Amino acid sequence: QVQLVESGGGLVQAGGSLRLSCAASGSIDSIDAMGWYRQAPGKQRELVADITSGGSTRYVDSVKGRFTISRDNAKNTVYLQMNSLKPDDTAVYYCKGESMIATIPDYWGQGTQVTVSS
Repeated sequence: QVQLVESGGGLVQAGGSLRLSCAASGSIDSIDAMGWYRQAPGKQRELVADITSGGSTRYVDSVKGRFTISRDNAKNTVYLQMNSLKPDDTAVYYCKGESMIATIPDYWGQGTQVTVSS
């Protein structure tokens, strides 16, 4: 089993920055890619960014150039640095871990609220 705990959310003005952290514990050696997703009220959950165990990253177009995902394998933690935040970035942000074993469901954190005021 893997547990994921997010932190770092909060209220920030437009143009500001936040850094989200997702700490993994448990059977972390079984985790391959990790990612950040977000869900705004009335909208579907969407991928924001993810990073493989080898360090390859991808981003949704709306955050390219503003957000950076990184991974510290020694600390079993993945980060999301969010700069130039916009009100449209307001959502609950979730951390996801993908198992290397295809038959094992993805692991999810409990989510952290990010609110960007205009």
